[in-house]
Amino acid sequence: MLNTTLCHIEKDGKYLMLHRVKKENDLNRDKWVGIGGKFEETESPEQCNAREVFEETGLILNDAKYRCVVTFVSDVWESELMHVFTASDYTGQIKECDEGELVWVDIDKVYSLPIWEGDKIFLRLIENEDLPFFSLRLEYRGEALISAHLNGKEIDFKEYL
Repeated sequence: MLNTTLCHIEKDGKYLMLHRVKKENDLNRDKWVGIGGKFEETESPEQCNAREVFEETGLILNDAKYRCVVTFVSDVWESELMHVFTASDYTGQIKECDEGELVWVDIDKVYSLPIWEGDKIFLRLIENEDLPFFSLRLEYRGEALISAHLNGKEIDFKEYL
C-alpha cells in the first residue's frame, strides 16, 4: 500500500490548490488537489508533509496539524494510505510547481472544482477544527465513489457531496 501526505494550506478563506495538469499518466490528472506526495523510505507523516509542501510550493509550514488518515481503495489504482494535514502559518514564497498550477481558491468554490468525491467528505470534516483525528475509508470504482466509512462505520457519503 502506498503512503502519501496531503496538506490543505489556508489563507484568507482560501486553500492553496494544485491543478494537476503537467503529468500525463497521473491518477489526479486534471483534478484539483491539496499539496502532497509519496513517502520516502524512512519518513514519518510529518516529515513527508513538510518535505512535499516545500518541494511543491517553496513554503515552510509553521503549524501543520495532522487531521486524519484516508484509506483510498480503487479497482484501477494502487491502494493508498493518505495522511491529511492542514496549515495556515508558513514562511517563504510560492514557487512554480512541476506537477501543475498552484492557485489560491475560495474554500466554498473548491467543492465545485473537479476534485475526487471523497475529498469533499474529508474537507468538510477537517473544516471543523474541533473534530478529533479520524479515519476515513473511501472505495472507488473508476472515478465513482461507491462507499465511505468514517472511523470504521459506513456513512451515507452523498450527504457530503
